[in-house]
Amino acid sequence: MPITKGFKKLVEEAMSQITTHSVDEARRSAEAGKATLIDIRDIRELEQGGRVPGAFHAPRGMLEFWVDPDSPYHKPVFANEDTEFILFCGAGWRSALATKTLQDMGMTNVAHIEGGFGAWKESGAPVEKNN
Repeated sequence: MPITKGFKKLVEEAMSQITTHSVDEARRSAEAGKATLIDIRDIRELEQGGRVPGAFHAPRGMLEFWVDPDSPYHKPVFANEDTEFILFCGAGWRSALATKTLQDMGMTNVAHIEGGFGAWKESGAPVEKNN
């Protein structure tokens, strides 16, 4: 069966409907206590590339289940309606799709970081290396 809509189109559509922050904007919001950074990268990516200090790790494959209060896998961090959840992945594609999905679930306090963890590292923002 042929693919009728590829990932590039899906990401493009998501990007047109979500809020995108630069690394600096996301850092300022998190440091001011206005945002929670959500790292949706695979655990192997965290082990290889390091972690953003203070970010909550929510693997992409579990995100919808961790966010939904009716799920047996719900994580209380997502119950905070007074924060903006700013998602990031490696390059910004998965986080764009994930942010759109959370909006589709009814969340309005979600955004993502343009360029993801790659942009984070490139900007010189702090990264915790694994021991």
